[in-house]
Amino acid sequence: MKKRSAASHSTQGRHLEGAMEDWVYYSLSISLCLTLSLVFSSLCKAKAAGSSFLPPGPTSLTAFGPLLLLAWTSVNIESVVRVARSWYGPVFTLYLLPSFPVVFVADRAVAHRVLVQRGSAFADRPPANFATRIFSSDQHNITSAAYGPLWRALRQNLTGRALHPSSIPRYAAARRRAASGLADGIAQQMRSNQGVVVIEGLLHEAVFHVLACMCFGQGLDDAAIAAVTSLQRQFLKEVVGFQVFGSNPKVSKLLFWRRYQRMLSMRRRQEEVFIPLIRACRARRNTYGESFEMDCYVDSLIGLRIPEEDGGGSSRHLTDGQIVALCTELLSGDDSTVNVLQWAMANLATRPEIQAKLRAEIHNFADGQVVEEHLPQMPYLRAVVLESLRRHPPSRFILPHAAAGENGAALDGFTVPKEVAVNFTLGDMAMDRKVWPDPTRFRPERFLAGGEGEDLDLTGSKEIKMIPFGAGRRMCPGIDISLLHVNLLVATMVRAFQWSEVPGEPVDFTDTLELTMVMKHPLRAKVVPCHATS
Repeated sequence: MKKRSAASHSTQGRHLEGAMEDWVYYSLSISLCLTLSLVFSSLCKAKAAGSSFLPPGPTSLTAFGPLLLLAWTSVNIESVVRVARSWYGPVFTLYLLPSFPVVFVADRAVAHRVLVQRGSAFADRPPANFATRIFSSDQHNITSAAYGPLWRALRQNLTGRALHPSSIPRYAAARRRAASGLADGIAQQMRSNQGVVVIEGLLHEAVFHVLACMCFGQGLDDAAIAAVTSLQRQFLKEVVGFQVFGSNPKVSKLLFWRRYQRMLSMRRRQEEVFIPLIRACRARRNTYGESFEMDCYVDSLIGLRIPEEDGGGSSRHLTDGQIVALCTELLSGDDSTVNVLQWAMANLATRPEIQAKLRAEIHNFADGQVVEEHLPQMPYLRAVVLESLRRHPPSRFILPHAAAGENGAALDGFTVPKEVAVNFTLGDMAMDRKVWPDPTRFRPERFLAGGEGEDLDLTGSKEIKMIPFGAGRRMCPGIDISLLHVNLLVATMVRAFQWSEVPGEPVDFTDTLELTMVMKHPLRAKVVPCHATS
C-alpha cells in the first residue's frame, strides 16, 4: 500500500478543516436567518415598502432567504435563479442575507441594454469585501476599482501597453516555449503512465510561463517562473474560501481564524515573491535611462501615474503593494484559460469525429510545430474553441456590476440603488434555445458558415448571444490574448496526439466552483502520438 505524502495529508487536513468551519458558520447563519424571519417580520414589510423601486422578488426575511443562502454557499444558486425568473420575470431581486439585495438580469435583450447601450450607468462595482480589499491593495486593480479616474488609468495602461496588438508579438517566443513544453510534458506522462495523462497541471505550467513573462519580462529564469507559478496556483485554489470574510468580517475572522491567518500569510508571500521581481524591473529601467524599451507589464506600471485619492487633480506613482495586486490580477487570467483548454480537450476526447476533423484542418498548415500566424486560417479550430466557451463558460455569472450614479440608476423600469449588486446570467444566456437549437449538444458547426453562431460578436456590442468574457465597459480586457493562448495550445495538443477516454473511465463532465467553474474531476485521457502525415 502506497504511503501518502505529508503534503497530501496537509492538504486533506485543510480541506476537512475548511469544510467543518463552513458547516458551522452556515448552519449558524441559516438558524439566525430563520429566527430573524419570525422576530422581525414587521421590519420585512417596512423594508419592502422602502425598496419598492427594486425589481420584484421574495422579501428579505421570509423563509426563502435562508434557502437562498444555502443555495448560494452550495453553488446551486443557478437553480434558484431559474425558479425566481419563472415567478418574477427576467429582472428580479433576491436577498441572500437580510438587508443584502442582489438584482439578477436573466434576459439577453435586457442585458444588452444595461451593459452596452447604457454601459456607463452600471459600470461600477458593489462594495468590495474584506478579502478583495486585501488582495487588491484596497481596490487598486482593474477588476475591483470603482468606475472613475483610477479605473480608467489602470485599464487604459493594460489595454494600451501590455495587451495592445503591437505588443503581442513580443511574447511569441514565450508562447512557442510554452507550447513545446506542453507537448513534451504530455509525451513524458504518456510514456511513464501507459498512455494515460492528466493535463491540468501541464496546462497551468504552460499558461503561467507565458503570463509570467508578460508580467515580469522575458529574462525571467526557470526558478522565478516556478516560484510565481506555485504561489499563484495556491492563491487560485484558496481565494474562494477567503470570500467568507465578506460577511461580517469581525465575526468571520474569529470563526475562521486559521483561514484568516492563511489569507494574511498568502498576501505576505505574494509580496515576498513579486516585489524583488518588480524592483529588478525598476533597476533595469534606471540602468538604460532614456534608451529603455518596455519589456513587460510591470515596466508599464512602474512608469504609470494614477490620480490622487483626494480628487485635487494631482497624481502619483503606484506603490509596490499596488503593483503586486495588479500582477496578481494579470496572472489570475491563467485560471479561466486553463479551464477552457481542459473542457475543450474533454469534449474532443469523447467525440473522435470532431477531433479527426479538427486534426485534418491543423495538418493542412502544421507539418511540425503549430505556427500561431496560421491560427486565423483555421475556422474549425475557432469553432471548437467557441463551442467550448458556450457550453462551459468560465463563470455562470458576470462579475457583479453596480450603479455608477450616487442616486442609483434605472433598470428596465425599476430603480437600482447605488452599491446594490447586479448579476447577469451569462451561463443561461449561452443555452437559450431561441438562439442555440439543441443547446446541450456540443456542435462546433454552429460557428461555421450557415450556423446560428456564424456572425457571433463575442463582445456583445451588437447583440448578446453569449458573453463568456462579459460585455460593455467592464468586459475582460484579456479576451484576445486568452483566445490566442487557447487556440494555440488546443492546436498543439491535437496535432501531436490522438485523444480518447481511458478504457473503463468515462470522462466526468460535472463542474464545480473554484475561482471559476472547473471540472470536478480533472481530465484523465488516453493519448497516442500522431503525425502530420498520418
